[in-house]
This record gives sequence, structure tokens and C-alpha cells, in this order.
Amino acid sequence: MISFDNSDNSSDLEHNRNLLGKPLIPCSTEPLTGFFRDGLCRTCSDDTGSHTVCAVMTEAFLQFTVEAGNDLVTPRPEFNFSGLVPGDRWCLCAARWLEAMRAGCAPGVVLEATSEKALDVIPFELLQQHTA
Repeated sequence: MISFDNSDNSSDLEHNRNLLGKPLIPCSTEPLTGFFRDGLCRTCSDDTGSHTVCAVMTEAFLQFTVEAGNDLVTPRPEFNFSGLVPGDRWCLCAARWLEAMRAGCAPGVVLEATSEKALDVIPFELLQQHTA
């Protein structure tokens, strides 16, 4: 079971910056997203996938991620997950977004809702080029 120790990542928005250097804004609360399921694309040391990119789902990306082994489309009621559809916003793993970008199907990025921690994996210029 994953422990959600926030000691290295305060829930105070002032300590969670977006790509523009401002406080992180929510990505989505409907559907509820984020590693902490609080609507924010923030991370901590327990989040090995770095769910830091707020992306707007597209049909091409959803198909890509299903084929890559991460089905975000199929509803999973046991996890209170209704499945994603094009237009939904979702906190993606930075490495998966980069993989999709290289495959030509990266979804648009919401810069204000994407954590600056995404920059540990993805250059800012690539994220900016895919602004939603």
C-alpha cells in the first residue's frame, strides 16, 4: 500500500509551482485527478511516475496509452474511475507524455496546472509547444 507522506511536498499551494512559476491551479476535479486525487498535478517521493503534466485528453492519446498498457478509457467502478474521454483533463506521468510526444500523439498541456517538477523529465519548450 502506498503511503501518502507529504513531508517533502506540502499541500499548501504556495509550495507547488506551475510551469510559469506561479501557484499550481487544479487540473480537474471532474474527473478527479492527480496522484493525491485532489485535482492537482503535484508529486512526492512516493509518486514514481511523476504525475505532473496536466493534459487535455484526445482520442489519439487515449488509444496510444491503451496500446502502451495503461487503459485510461475503461471504467473501473471499484476504483471510482469512470474512464476518460476526449476533452477530459488528467494528470499524466511526465515520461508517458514525453513518450506520446515522440510518437506524435501528445495531448495538449495546461501550463498553469502542470507542475514545474515535470521539467525534471520534459524540456519547457516541448511543453510550451503543446499548450492546450
